[in-house]
Amino acid sequence: MNTLHVKTGDTVLVLSGKSKGVRGEVVAVSAKEKKVIVKKVNIVTKHVKPRKMGEAGGLIEAESALYASKVQLVCPKCNEATRVGHKKDGKNAVRICKKCGNEF
Repeated sequence: MNTLHVKTGDTVLVLSGKSKGVRGEVVAVSAKEKKVIVKKVNIVTKHVKPRKMGEAGGLIEAESALYASKVQLVCPKCNEATRVGHKKDGKNAVRICKKCGNEF
């Protein structure tokens, strides 16, 4: 089973690439491909062909996937990019901030 350090809805900081230093919210996660899609990050232009009669084609800007290793989770408490730790809480594992110890 593949798991990633980020989940849908998390705020992340982009570490490398053309969107380096930008914070955004994770929209989708693909654990199998180890990729994430972040809102308003890694914008690409797609050529869209009209499918129905009267529908307009053209260029559309959309978010493209990034490798999960290029993003780092932002702690909601200390508001800093941090590594993710895990702590056992009964039967469940809880993610924690390595800097302040806050649970996410």
